[in-house]
Amino acid sequence: MEFFLKAKAVRLRSHHDKFLTADDDEESVTQERNGSALAARWSVEPVSATGAGNLLRLKSCYGKYLTASNKPFLLGATGRKVTQSRPDRLDSSLDWEPIRDGACVKLKTRYGHFLRGNGGVPPWRNSVTHDIPHRTATQDWILWHVDVVEILPVNAPRQQPPSPLHHSDSLDFEPGSPSSSSSGRFFRQESTDSFTVGSPPKMEGRTIYYHVADETGDVDDDSVEGSSFTFKGNGVEELTKRLKEESGVEDVIVCTRSPLNGKLFPLRLQLPPNNADMTVVLVPSSSKPVAVAMELKK
Repeated sequence: MEFFLKAKAVRLRSHHDKFLTADDDEESVTQERNGSALAARWSVEPVSATGAGNLLRLKSCYGKYLTASNKPFLLGATGRKVTQSRPDRLDSSLDWEPIRDGACVKLKTRYGHFLRGNGGVPPWRNSVTHDIPHRTATQDWILWHVDVVEILPVNAPRQQPPSPLHHSDSLDFEPGSPSSSSSGRFFRQESTDSFTVGSPPKMEGRTIYYHVADETGDVDDDSVEGSSFTFKGNGVEELTKRLKEESGVEDVIVCTRSPLNGKLFPLRLQLPPNNADMTVVLVPSSSKPVAVAMELKK
């Protein structure tokens, strides 16, 4: 916690190697690759209310707080929207408790939910919600790498929030497990300068860019890079398993495009050497068009 107390601004990188970003509509929150953008910078404010513990608030470049709203992200889904807001009276929907998990942190609401950077197909892709993860495949989606991009000057007092909290004003869903205390909080200090950071160094392994084809075997626009993650293995079987976890789609065939004619063909051999980045297309096994089936046989 002592490292966090020195942080004036941070950026948060999700399990999908994308940064928590405030949209320019000043309401939405998403994940983007550009970690050097001003919108990926979040100012840190501690919560000083009695009994608040190690809670914090995160303020976007638009002067609005990262907020755990009570609005469903999708009807029938458990995840709720995370937004930017500036309420007249600060309440518990703005509070986040950082909990260390290895080299990452989880950000927990007062009601036992966790900030989650989603992957998979639209509309989940790049969205940010708060939820209690139940599926093993999405457990890591609540983990965040925290980079300190600006620290408080030496001997500078920490500015406190302007008003006390009112914990029962905003969220009306049933509370989950009580906020648990932890002996330490982990924040990696990347720079002691102001926000003049570039792109983060590339992690070990290769970057896998992937698109998910629809039932007709088509991809909306595979000229863009698509969703991605860092993969440290070398086997096709291992990659296929990871792609199913990332995309949330089980019954698919992992394909690549021929550099000669652009046709899709199943990925069956070893991955390219030297951890070269790859772009793949996940084609549902149930795709109906004969044309797609013929492409898969080539």
